[in-house]
Amino acid sequence: MKEINTFSEYLADDSRVTPEERQKINFEVELIGKMIEAREKKGYSQRELAELSGVKQPAIARIESLKSTPQLDTLLKVLAPLGYTLSITPIKEK
Repeated sequence: MKEINTFSEYLADDSRVTPEERQKINFEVELIGKMIEAREKKGYSQRELAELSGVKQPAIARIESLKSTPQLDTLLKVLAPLGYTLSITPIKEK
């Protein structure tokens, strides 16, 4: 196996990360990035978002740092005060 020096190199290595795993990782990074962006746009601190959502601030910090993957109900609780929800959209055919 070739030497890996960065996370990007690791993520791009098909012998280490399956396409499905890569898709999941990319989705989580994009989703949490949008969540942070929405929180900052609203001007909320993590503590304020915790009070509004009913999700404890340390849990929000773990989610935002990608140290934990939130359960669906937790994610929906956090997104609601930010004015967002989740939806399923069809994949565009090539």
